[in-house]
Parts: sequence; structure tokens; C-alpha cells
Amino acid sequence: METFTYRPAGFAARHRYRDRALFAPAMGYVAGVTVLFAAGAYLGRNLGAGAGLVAFLAAFGTLIGLRFAVRRSTPVTVGLLIVFGLLMGLGAAPALAQFAGSDPQALWRAGGATALFVAGFGATGYAVRRDLSGLSRILFWALVGLIGFSIVLIFVSIPNGALVYAVLGLAIFAGLVVIDFQRLRWSTDVASAPLVAASIFLDILNVFLFFLQIFSGGRDNR
Repeated sequence: METFTYRPAGFAARHRYRDRALFAPAMGYVAGVTVLFAAGAYLGRNLGAGAGLVAFLAAFGTLIGLRFAVRRSTPVTVGLLIVFGLLMGLGAAPALAQFAGSDPQALWRAGGATALFVAGFGATGYAVRRDLSGLSRILFWALVGLIGFSIVLIFVSIPNGALVYAVLGLAIFAGLVVIDFQRLRWSTDVASAPLVAASIFLDILNVFLFFLQIFSGGRDNR
């Protein structure tokens, strides 16, 4: 996780634009990746679950490549971000198509709840002046624990286990959204904008999937 550079409240006004230099490009990339995700989800609406899994794995491979390319070539980094968005859409397409056919209201509700959730916690992260980057390690291990819990649910039937999983996931990603949006305010590393955008997009996507699970009655659609 990137180390933030914090400045005192009275920092000269002529330098403040540098503290927000990352916001516009990063959020522009987030918007672009979201559009590409939607396009991929539409194009892959008839894909099977196996093909969706392959697309997801390829997307995360692309994300790893993006991390290495971000310091070397901006065009390559942006190209990888484009591929990442499309592959994530293709990967999610089978599940989203299933919901669209069986419970479209859950999709709309999850989308609205996600917008409010990200707007609320994102604004909190953008406004908070205290350095919260120290929470990153705690949230990382909490996320690892959540993944372990999801594996347990595959083999062990726990009452309302899927619902508990979704609620815990929202709690963890609330913290991650706050931290990522705080980085938008205080980082001046514009070159990292595509990588930050990918991180924020993954926050949004996971929040959406957790809400989708809640609004669909806690069914296990992972």
C-alpha cells in the first residue's frame, strides 16, 4: 500500500491542487473501467460458468501485469486496464445474467445501494485528515479471513452463512473504500492513477456483489 504524504491544515493554497492531482484522472479511469465492465457483461451474457471463471483468472493476471507496468509505460498500463475491465465483465456475466433472468429487482437494488455506500464511505475517506493507511494491514488479514470463511461455507452448512459472509464483506470493504478515497486526496503520484482506479473499481464491484447476495435473500451465488 502506498505511503501517503500528509501536510498541515494551513498548507499554502497555491499548492493544494497538488494534493488532489490524483482525483480527476483516477475517477476518470474508474468510470471508463465501469463502462468496459458493463460492455463485457453484456457481451458475455451467454457464457457458461467455466468460461466466466477463465475470464476472472485472466483479469487478475492482467491486474498483476498492470502493477508491474505502471512505472514503466503509461500506454501499456492503460491498455492493461482496458483489458482488465472487459475481462472482469466477461467473468461476472454468467452470474449477472442469471440474476437478470430470475431476480432483476435484486440487481437494481444492489446497484442503488452500492452507489450510496461508495458515495458515503468515499466522501468520508476523502474528508478525513488522519492517516488511516495503518488500517490496510488489518483489513488485508480480515479479507484473508473472509476468503477462508467462504471456503468453509462450501463444505459446511452454516445457518444464514451466506448472509453473514456478505455483511462481513461490506464491513471490510467499507474500510477499504475509505482508505482508497483518502489516497485520492493526499497522493500526488499521478502515474499511479490506473492502479488506484483498478483498486477502487474492485471495491465497488465487491460491494455490489455483497449487496446482490443480500437482496437476493442470501443465496450462495459465488
